[in-house]
Amino acid sequence: MSFGQGGPYGAQGDSGPHTTPWGAPPPQQPGQPGQPQPGQFGPPPGQPAQAAPLPPQQPAAHPGAQPPQAPPPPHPGVLPQPWDRPQAGGTPDWAALADTADRNRRRKWLLIGGGALATAAVAAIVATAVVLSDKGDKNLPAAEKLPSASAGTPEPTFSKAVTPPPNPREFISSQEKDTAPLTVKTLFPHSKPSLDKRVYKRAAQDTATDCASVAQGGLGQVLADNGCRQVLRSTYVRDGVAVTVGVAVFDTKAAADKAKEQSTGNIAPLTGDDAASFCQGTACRLSANAEGRYAYFTIAGFTNGSAVTPDDTKALQAGRDVAGYTFRRIMARANAQAAAAASPKPSGKPSAKPSDSAKNKA
Repeated sequence: MSFGQGGPYGAQGDSGPHTTPWGAPPPQQPGQPGQPQPGQFGPPPGQPAQAAPLPPQQPAAHPGAQPPQAPPPPHPGVLPQPWDRPQAGGTPDWAALADTADRNRRRKWLLIGGGALATAAVAAIVATAVVLSDKGDKNLPAAEKLPSASAGTPEPTFSKAVTPPPNPREFISSQEKDTAPLTVKTLFPHSKPSLDKRVYKRAAQDTATDCASVAQGGLGQVLADNGCRQVLRSTYVRDGVAVTVGVAVFDTKAAADKAKEQSTGNIAPLTGDDAASFCQGTACRLSANAEGRYAYFTIAGFTNGSAVTPDDTKALQAGRDVAGYTFRRIMARANAQAAAAASPKPSGKPSAKPSDSAKNKA
């Protein structure tokens, strides 16, 4: 066997079988451009040598070892992932993993964004449908037919201010305004008044133009000095106690107030069939008050003539009941005249008799 001009793998032109190192590329088929033909080592004469790329080296297989098996095909519908690919040396391809994570994250945001856009589109379609359906409603007036706030809107009208009624006390503060008829019957019209649910019986009444004649212990002089016109008296009894009230009438409120402040002594008790001898030279309960141009005084004692002791409550309560009744009757007179002035009758005269309830509840 002649070596001659042979290459490292055999003599040039030797057509017999030969071996190649492990991992060497398989021989090229004839006719492929750029590849040396069998028996040719290196480029043809006159052409520069080209370095052929070296194939990747694989480790030599151990004698008796099984050839490497191809990885099982992936499950249908599952894309192969970078970590499924074998890497040299067993190290994961971290760049491929990061790239896959980025793609997954972008895909997730695209899905979220697409869902939001789809929701907005559906809402827009529904709103458009509502607007279109409203436009098609023939029952709704057109915009130009709606009433305008500035087009002939009627202005609110206000009734004339109602004059408040006059103060009732003005009518009982002076003789000029207190013109209603005044008698003991109009002032004390009830024969059995109910005073705080306690019923009293009227025993006697009278009227005296000589004010001093129906007063005792200096009260007569006080009444005369302040211009007393008359005294109206009425006596009431209940459970063995009698009370007389005397109403002194003056021209002005100032005179009545002065008489109250200067009062001394008492009004003389007015006796009757049921009160024949009360407060005759014995101790009794006394009171003095004024309202408008009227000053009124009370005297309360036992009907049997007994003296009233300091700790007695029956005479005290009876005097307070009758004094309160007198105040309400004077105010009833004032209210009646004020009402008549606010709504005058055709005659222009106030009512002759102030109104009051049958039981005199004020």
